[in-house]
Amino acid sequence: MARWRDGRGTLLVHGGGGGARAVPLEIAVSYRARTRGLLGRDALDGAILLSPANGIHTFRMRMAIDVAYLDRRLNVIAVRTMRPGRLGRPRLRSRHVLEAEAGAMAGWGVEVGARVSVEED
Repeated sequence: MARWRDGRGTLLVHGGGGGARAVPLEIAVSYRARTRGLLGRDALDGAILLSPANGIHTFRMRMAIDVAYLDRRLNVIAVRTMRPGRLGRPRLRSRHVLEAEAGAMAGWGVEVGARVSVEED
């Protein structure tokens, strides 16, 4: 698997129809970028990928978010919607966490069993 850097990219959600849905993506791999995450934001265009990560919290967040836990092969192993002020339970097999505004992931086809890939800009 490629080593990512902090920055921007595209999340490709591979669906059952053989196509892939492209979603704008922020990549946060440094400790500083992962710690900041979505804190203090009112909105997000697309998604943010935290790596490595196996759990998150929504303390000091202003909006509800969708959270997808990804294994080392970027398969979705769990998806949750979390309100602000919550502590997410760590997932043992999770290596990466994908976050987006609440309700967005269902529209992209991000669900348990789906596979995603990342293209850096």
